[in-house]
Amino acid sequence: MLNGILGRKIGMTQIFTEKGETIPVTVIEAGPCVVTQLRTKDKDGYEAVQLGFGEIKPRKVTKPIQGHLKAAGRLVRFMREVKTTDLNAHTVGDVVNVDIFQLGEKIDVVGTSKGRGFAGVVKRHGFRGGPATHGQSDRHRAPGSIGSGTTPGRVWKNMRMAGRMGNDRVTVQNLEVVKIDLERHVILVKGSVPGAKNGLVMVSRAAKATKK
Repeated sequence: MLNGILGRKIGMTQIFTEKGETIPVTVIEAGPCVVTQLRTKDKDGYEAVQLGFGEIKPRKVTKPIQGHLKAAGRLVRFMREVKTTDLNAHTVGDVVNVDIFQLGEKIDVVGTSKGRGFAGVVKRHGFRGGPATHGQSDRHRAPGSIGSGTTPGRVWKNMRMAGRMGNDRVTVQNLEVVKIDLERHVILVKGSVPGAKNGLVMVSRAAKATKK
C-alpha cells in the first residue's frame, strides 16, 4: 500500500455537517498519478515508488527525462518518491488514484508556503517594535539590539533578524479527510494547507496519527 500521493491545491471552501456545523476545508486534486520508477534495495539501497503528476508539453521535457518516462507511457511535470509497504504490488505505468485514502483518515500535507520576499522583524517574527516617543522618530519597526559589544563581540547564529520570508517547505500534520470524490480525483481536507492555489502538495498518511 502506498503511503501518499501527489496533487495540487485548488482552494478553500466550507461544508456543512448533518448537525448544521460549518467545517472549513481545503480542496485538493490528488492524482491521478503514474508510477514512473521503482526504487529497490539491491540497486538503490532503499525501497520506494516514484510517482509522476501533472501534464506537460513534450517540448518542455528534456530528452533524458523523456527516456526516463518512456516506460510509464506518460509525460509528467512533477516527480516525487513515496514509501510503500509492498514494492512488489506496483509496476511502472500503474495509475494511482485518491481511493488509497478513506473518510475520517488522518493525513499529513506537505507544500511550499507563499513567498513574502524580504520582510522586516515585525512581519517576519512578530516583534512589537520600539516606542513612539522619547526621541524615537525612526525606530517604530526596528529590531533593537542584536548583541553585546565586548562579549561576545559578534552576532550569534540564528539571530531573528530581517530577511527572506516564506517559500519554505511546510508540513501540516493530522488533518482529517472529510470527503472524497473519486470521479473528479478530489479530496476535501479539514483545515488549511500550505501554499498558494495550484501549488504542488504531497498528501501522505499521518506519521503521528492521533486517536480521538
